[in-house]
Amino acid sequence: MKLIKLTAISAAVLASSAALAAEPVIVVDDNDAVVYEAEPVAVAYEAEPASYAYDADAGVVSNTTGAIVGGTKGFFSKVVNPASVSAEVGTLGYGANIGWSLNEKTELQAGWAGGDAAELFGGDFDANDVNYDIDTDFSNPYLGVQLRPAGNWFTMGAGIIVPDNEITATANAEDSGNNGYYPVDGNRYFVGIPDVALEPGDLTEVGGVQADLEHRNKLAPYLTVGFRPNITNNFGVFGELGAAYLGKTTATVNASGPNGEQAESQIKEELEDENYLEWMPIVKLGATYRF
Repeated sequence: MKLIKLTAISAAVLASSAALAAEPVIVVDDNDAVVYEAEPVAVAYEAEPASYAYDADAGVVSNTTGAIVGGTKGFFSKVVNPASVSAEVGTLGYGANIGWSLNEKTELQAGWAGGDAAELFGGDFDANDVNYDIDTDFSNPYLGVQLRPAGNWFTMGAGIIVPDNEITATANAEDSGNNGYYPVDGNRYFVGIPDVALEPGDLTEVGGVQADLEHRNKLAPYLTVGFRPNITNNFGVFGELGAAYLGKTTATVNASGPNGEQAESQIKEELEDENYLEWMPIVKLGATYRF
């Protein structure tokens, strides 16, 4: 009986003192005193997960929401914290770009290049036998990716240009004065009335010839290869070679003089057959600052 009483009392005392931090419990029964020490209760605290954390074990809706919120937060963090800024000059014009590093081998770029770039690639061209001086006003916003496939200075680039380039071509006449002429499709289109005998197909009083050229592609894909060595921890230089496909050319021709209109259609045909800068060469040099 004493044993049963002792057991019952002990159980009651232990149950009531479970919340106490190892407080000793003394039970007295007649002549015997027994000391019991309660085991401390272990309390576990679990940190609340962040609201945007991706939980692979959550339900479809919660799981997807966490992934989107977390991914969006990471995306905007990269957008407002670019990895680099660059200045460039080349056949697309003068410009700059901003880069965002997706990983150590991949960088997303957004940039613009433009201005009068004609002198950078010659400033003139020939369509059939007629020489034309070129004036340009380029605007080439672009979006692309720069890859470092070997993880070193060698790079490969690809992307899209949205070209809005104004190109004006002015024809240069052969010879000078009234004997000056434009050789078009085997015929001579004279600026004035020449002092030489005319041949079948010759035309007089054509005057000056000017044409506006427009590429038909509204989006121009491009590819480049290049190098991007770092000079210091923050500064580097780069060079790129490649091409962009601008597409075929539409020419709007204005030939002055009494017989200018008769020459315009043939000159237009020759200019469009030439497809000036259908494949736009890309040559650029620049410097980069990395954050």
